[in-house]
Amino acid sequence: MFEKVREIIAEQLSVDDIDSITPETNLLEDLNADSLDAVEIIMNIEEEFDMKIPDEDIDQVRTINDIISYIEARA
Repeated sequence: MFEKVREIIAEQLSVDDIDSITPETNLLEDLNADSLDAVEIIMNIEEEFDMKIPDEDIDQVRTINDIISYIEARA
């Protein structure tokens, strides 16, 4: 799951060095994602994992680990 989430984020944010994205990577602080980037990443994750992430939960997912934990808790 980590690899797929990492691919989605790298593609959305045009990260050249995918290995620089680790489970502890913070989307906003480390990758300089803005709010539009975050929404698009969430939309891609929702599509990939066939789930819906309510708007009020988006603030809970700041790192790659947060995203993975969120998906696993609702799978």
